[in-house]
Amino acid sequence: MSSHPASSSAVVDPDPLIRKHRTAGATLTVTANGTPLADREVVVAQRRHKFLFGCIGFDFIPLANGETATDDGERRSLGESPASGSQQVADLWFDLFNFATLPFYWGHFEPVRGRPDTERLLTTARWFADRGIPVKGHPLTWHTETAGWLMDLSNAEIAKAQVDRIRRDMTDFSGVIDMWDVINEAVIMPIFDKYDNGITRICREIGRIPMVRMVFDAAREANPHATLLLNDFDMSAAYECLIEGVLEAGIKIDVLGLQSHMHQGYWGEEKTLATIDRFARYGLPIHFTETTIVSGHIMPEEIVDLNDYQIPEWPTTPEGRPARPTRSCATTRPCCPTPPSRP
Repeated sequence: MSSHPASSSAVVDPDPLIRKHRTAGATLTVTANGTPLADREVVVAQRRHKFLFGCIGFDFIPLANGETATDDGERRSLGESPASGSQQVADLWFDLFNFATLPFYWGHFEPVRGRPDTERLLTTARWFADRGIPVKGHPLTWHTETAGWLMDLSNAEIAKAQVDRIRRDMTDFSGVIDMWDVINEAVIMPIFDKYDNGITRICREIGRIPMVRMVFDAAREANPHATLLLNDFDMSAAYECLIEGVLEAGIKIDVLGLQSHMHQGYWGEEKTLATIDRFARYGLPIHFTETTIVSGHIMPEEIVDLNDYQIPEWPTTPEGRPARPTRSCATTRPCCPTPPSRP
């Protein structure tokens, strides 16, 4: 826990919570050809850890599939960047992250019913897995970026299509992607009024908790070994009420997903820890699934849904930079494929 002896003689005690939850003792025996070494100077460096620290893997879909920038007009977009230059970015990515999120926004993944972009994403997921990176799929159910063709169906048909989609995709990706944001932003889902969509229609009809039950039951059946997340940007008491209702209804949630977008102000250590304390009372693992660190113009307080605030650009300003960096970590940052609503 101390710095290198050459740089400091003082031992710096870590935060008590870090020491309690994220440190352990270990005894190492250094050998050469099976014989313990004595009187040798040894440098020990941590190379990996279990704590998930990740980012989107969207940008590497073309690279993983061997596509080039000239292929742009021949493939649909899942939110990725052009293939050119991706290898250099990938090298930097793997130096920093140990966890990836891939995009399953239904409207982009299956814009034409019955023609999902399964092979490209499966190839990308395997590309990450071959490099020792676990992958999460985001999201299976969301009213934003959902399939437009749902609007041609009745509510009962929409519900069936949603369940079938979960079963199909989780089965197709089982063993490669075994962690999923099963439902995204259910708090606002039934009252979302910016445009009509199939998912809001059925959530409005059956209610949030039955909606969560329907999609989680389908996900659990499709892959009993998967880690299933309930994910939301609404950090108000409304999300706590939803969680309590879901748990009281006997719906098994594996992980609570918290989005820490900072459009309305910087999250420092104090707010991060306070948020963790609020949601820790449910006794479930917590993932900070999405984050945006805004160092410029702040979104007005009256805006509720982050997707409702669209401005031409979001430049960094000296005044907007945080006074000091946060010590919190995000497990993933899946972003909406149409910035700047999620820059």
